[in-house]
Amino acid sequence: QNPAAKVDLSGSDLRYADLDGANLSGANLSGANLSGACIYKANLSGANLSWADLSGADLSDATLTGAALSGANLIGADISGANIFSADLDGANLTGAIMEATNAAQ
Repeated sequence: QNPAAKVDLSGSDLRYADLDGANLSGANLSGANLSGACIYKANLSGANLSWADLSGADLSDATLTGAALSGANLIGADISGANIFSADLDGANLTGAIMEATNAAQ
């Protein structure tokens, strides 16, 4: 069982946090403020990031497979090289997001 699946950080203030390489698979980060956070190469597969503020965050090479990002603020976020296969981006704001080599296929 994945211990991160029980992590509830919903609504947390994690601005500019260093989460490089963190395993947050299945974690609840809904409504969290992750603006400017370094989330490079982190595992967020199946995580709930609905309505989270990820503006300016570095999500490059992160695994977001099956993550819930509905309504998330991704303005200016770097998601280049990230795996977003089957992620829910419904209503997410991707204005100015860097998406070079983002992988949306399995």
